[in-house]
Formats: sequence, C-alpha cells, structure tokens
Amino acid sequence: MKQARYITVKEMIDLVGPKDEIVVGMAANEPQLFMANLHLCADRIEKVTVTNCLPIVNADFFMDEKYRSKFNLDGWFYTNVLRKVHPHGNISFIPNHLHLAGHKRLFYKKPHMFVTAASMPDEHGFISLSTSNVYEKQMVEAAELVILEVNPNFPRTIGDVEVHISEVDYLVKADYPVPTIPDAEPTEKDMIIGRLIADKIHDGDTIQLGIGGMPNAVAKSLYGKKDLGIHTEMFTNEMMNLIKAGVINGKRKTLHRGKHIACFALGTQELYDFINNNPSCWILNGKYVNDPAIIGLNDNQVSINSTIEIDLSGQCCSESIGTQQFSGTGGQSDTAVGAQNAKGGRSFIALYSTAMVKNPVTGEREEVSKIVTMLKPGAAVSLSRNDVDYVVTEYGMVALRGTNIRERAKLLISIAHPKFREQLTQEAIQAGYLHESFLD
Repeated sequence: MKQARYITVKEMIDLVGPKDEIVVGMAANEPQLFMANLHLCADRIEKVTVTNCLPIVNADFFMDEKYRSKFNLDGWFYTNVLRKVHPHGNISFIPNHLHLAGHKRLFYKKPHMFVTAASMPDEHGFISLSTSNVYEKQMVEAAELVILEVNPNFPRTIGDVEVHISEVDYLVKADYPVPTIPDAEPTEKDMIIGRLIADKIHDGDTIQLGIGGMPNAVAKSLYGKKDLGIHTEMFTNEMMNLIKAGVINGKRKTLHRGKHIACFALGTQELYDFINNNPSCWILNGKYVNDPAIIGLNDNQVSINSTIEIDLSGQCCSESIGTQQFSGTGGQSDTAVGAQNAKGGRSFIALYSTAMVKNPVTGEREEVSKIVTMLKPGAAVSLSRNDVDYVVTEYGMVALRGTNIRERAKLLISIAHPKFREQLTQEAIQAGYLHESFLD
C-alpha cells in the first residue's frame, strides 16, 4: 500500500513544474504554506495556473504584478482581493453553479496537483479534509499529485470528508490557525428584512442560510421556532447558535434526519470547536449537498439568499456590477431551485431597496434603486426570472412564483423605495412591461 511521506515546504514548491494545473482547497481550507511560497518557483516555471475559491492568503504570486507572466489564477468565487488585482490580466472568473464547480472543471481539465489544508492523520490512517468538501474530495481522486498540509489546529469533521493516507502523495506539517471571520452585525434594515422572512419560516422547516448581515438577521429572528433543520452549503456561526439554543435539531427532516448537512464551514474558532468530532454535523461533497434534486428531498426546505440588483421581470444579478465580477453565483441557483423542488419549499431573495454609488460623471455618491427596469449592461444573471420566488426588501415581501411580467413589475415596484416608484412605473410602461390601463 502506498504511504504518503512528509516533505518540507521547499520540497513541496519544488514539485511545481512548468505549465502545471493546480487546484487548492477552498476558504479556510486554503493551504497557506503553499500559497505564501508559490512565487519562489517563478524563476523556473512558465504560466502555472492555480484554481481556487474564496482565497484567504494575499499571496505574492497573484498580488504582485511582476509575477503575472508566470502565474494565472482562476477563481470560482471572487473576493475583494481578487477584484482589486483582476486588472493585472492574469486573473479570471469561472462561471459555475457550486454543486458542479469541481465536476465541470474536471470535464475541462484535470489538475496535475491538488493541495489543501487538513486535519492530522488518526490512528487508522484517515485524514479529514476538515472545513471544506465543496470540490476537495473530487480533486483528491482526480489529481496526479495530492499534497495535504496537515495541521493540529484544524477540526476533524465527519461525513464523506475523510481521505486515507494511502490516497495522498505527500504531507507537509503546518501549524497556522484556522482562518476565522467575525459575525456580521445586522443593521436595522437587515432586521426588518430578517423578521419578514422569519415570519414565513415554520416549525419543522429545513433551512439554508448564507453569510452576512441579512442571513444573520434571519437567524436572530428564529428564536422561538421549533425543530428546524439544516441543509446548507455553508455552516455558519448563527446556525451553531441556533443548535445550541435548541431551535435547530433536525428531528423533522425527511433527509438525513437529526444531521446538520453542509459542504463547508467558515466562521469563528467557536464554530470550529463545535464541528470538531461532532457526529451531528456532516460535511458532505458539494456535488451532492447542493444538487437541486437532493435539496428537493427535504420537505419544507427554505432557501435564503441576497442579490445586488433585480429587474422588473425578476432577473437577479447577485455577482457582478455590470461586467465587473464582484463575487460569484455560488449556490444561489442550486438552493433556490432545490427549495422550490421540495414539498412545501420556499425560496427568498433579499436586498436593500437602494444603494449609495459613485456617480461616474460628478464623482459624488448618490442613492440609486436596486430594483431596476433593466440590469446594468453586461450584468450576470445569477438567478433567472424563471426561478425567482419570494423577493424581500425593507419595504415588504412579494411572491413572484407563477406570476406574469405585468404582475411582477407591479409587485416589485411596490417594495421599491417610495421615491423611485413613480420613475420605475414610467420606465416599465416604456419597456412594455406595464400599460397605463392596468395601473390600478
């Protein structure tokens, strides 16, 4: 049986060859030693491509413009850092639905090397891929070389996230802390939206929540509910708090009853301590967790996501500002469609009614509506108008499922900021969405 051996960081970087295709672990699972030292091979390689998702380390190989002729970086989900360095020209976004991110990438190209952080090997030779299994297990099986930065600080999670040491080529000893993110404190608007959504969540529902002020506001509004379950892409701090409070127990779930299902975790150290060796928390393959057909097996599944901009027909742009990539589709379409596949399921898209943006002519910041007649030119449609369900702003909630364009336009205008409603109505008439005779 093959036995992985320990190597140094230098030896790991020496394994990188010209034009190699490399995939690294996602978010907290990012291999920090590899990322921080990859630029050291720049003098002997040409156009190595690294594929990642939600990067944590501001690594020199993509941050420093002098390396742009040596490295490409392809991302499944942009962060503020990738937005900042995108103009270097060697950084690009991979359009994807999260559950197919790894699968479709492997259809296009297979990695020479896969590197990720992981827990320490146990007495049976098994290593947990720890905080993420969105695509990591698929890459272990597909890559020619598999390298794990094994780290005693990383939680040993349970699910289908375990890898036997015989499946690994090299191990690197690491001791950095697991990356953490603080809780986003909800604003007053967040809490208004959160309460509106929470009113539509019933005892026994299974929920999917994202990260940020709005999802946290929803979670904070759920105390008093009973027997909720979790089937979500991302396991968050607020989910942990609801479990500890007894609000979430999964006892009424129709799929994986009593288990809290996710494909990655990102949060505080308390969260990592909570999922460590916790048999109720399963980190399963993202291709399974986020498959809309699987999500739909949960009766009363609820999906809650946010968007940047929505047009009057219901198209949601949740990842770009015009042609500028801002984040990614992630699991928005996966979970919204999956929830509506479920018996009794519901999907919510939440957004503020307005945003403050810089006027390109005057340079002054001005308030604009986030409910618009037409999306910005080049905007990515993250959730099609065919798949939108409930839409929520601080001015109310509307149900779009099954409605026609005229009805949608009127409903969405009704939850826009009051000062933009007349303008939106006139634009909707000009666009042919509304007719003056149908305004009453």
